[in-house]
Amino acid sequence: MTTTTKAAGARITEEVTSWPGVEAGIGERGEFGFRLGRRELGHLHGDRTFHAGFPKDVWAELYAAGRIDYHPVFPGRPGFAARRIASEADVRDVIALLRLNYDRAVARHGLP
Repeated sequence: MTTTTKAAGARITEEVTSWPGVEAGIGERGEFGFRLGRRELGHLHGDRTFHAGFPKDVWAELYAAGRIDYHPVFPGRPGFAARRIASEADVRDVIALLRLNYDRAVARHGLP
């Protein structure tokens, strides 16, 4: 049985790992993370959930726009974000959120 959510992780990984310097792989807690050097851009839990950290002002804008929610491990704590992946639009927005972190990291620290 093929579903949109089954392909979500693969679609996100294909796009994000095409960016210069990005590496992907399984992390210490079983999450599938995207890194630029030592910096984590965000990670997936299967094909259904995306987690990332953002500066609090960026987090507040994304939250107000309905693009992210609080991270379940840090409820009520701005900065740590969660995003459900249930549609093609969600896949595209998760890629955009990862690109936001990528562009910030490259602008601030350059490529590894």
